Amino acid sequence: MIRIGVPSKGRLMQDCFDWFSARGVAMRRAGSDREYSGIVEGVEGVVPVLLSAGEIPRELAAGRIHLGVTGSDLVREQLGEDEVAEIAKLGFGQADLIIAVPNVWIDVETVDDLDAAAAGFRRAHGHRLRIATKYHRLVRDFLQSQGVADYQLVDSQGATEGTVLNGTAEAIADITSSGETLRANHLRILSDGLIHSSQALLWASRVAEWSAADRATYAGLAAKLGVPAQPY
Repeated sequence: MIRIGVPSKGRLMQDCFDWFSARGVAMRRAGSDREYSGIVEGVEGVVPVLLSAGEIPRELAAGRIHLGVTGSDLVREQLGEDEVAEIAKLGFGQADLIIAVPNVWIDVETVDDLDAAAAGFRRAHGHRLRIATKYHRLVRDFLQSQGVADYQLVDSQGATEGTVLNGTAEAIADITSSGETLRANHLRILSDGLIHSSQALLWASRVAEWSAADRATYAGLAAKLGVPAQPY
C-alpha cells in the first residue's frame, strides 16, 4: 500500500481533498472528525494518513509515508533534497515567508536598511538585534545571501507577530497571507523582505521503501493526477 500524508484539519485538508477529487481520486475521513484515518476511492492500493502539516515533512524523511501534501516552506526548512522529491504544485495554501519590522522604524525600508540598523542597534544596546522566527534555516540562508550579519535569531513557536510588542524581539520573519495580523501588531514588510513564496505541494519520499508493486500503484495514481509517472 502507498501511504499518503494529508493535512488533518481545516482549510488545507478540504483543499487537498478537493484537489484529488477533481482528478477522480475521492478522499475523505473515515468515521468522525476526531478520527485520524481516511479512505481513498478511485484508485486501488492507496491509503491516506491524516497528519498535521508540520508532521508530514518528518514522516516523509522517516520513510513512514510514501507521499505527502504540505507547504514548501515546511519542507525547505526541515529537509534536504536527498530526502524528498517535488511531484506537483497544487495551487492552494499560498503564503509568503517575509521579514517585518515595527512601523516606527521609518528609516528601515529594505534589507540593507535592516543591516545598518542592526549594526547601530548593537552599538547602542550591547547585543545583537533579535529576529523572532520558526524558520531558522530559511531566514539564516536569506540574510547570509544579503550580507546581513549583526543579528540573532530567537525561536518563536507561538504568535510570532506579538514578540516585538512583548519585547522579546526587535523584528520578525514569519509566514503571512493577508498581512492583517502584521498590521494589527504595527508591523510592516520590508520592500525586499520576501524570503520564500510557499504553497502546498505533493512530495515523494526518497527514503521510503518503494517496492515494484508500490511503483506500479503510484503509476496508476499519477495517471489520474496528471503528474510524473515515477515518484523521482
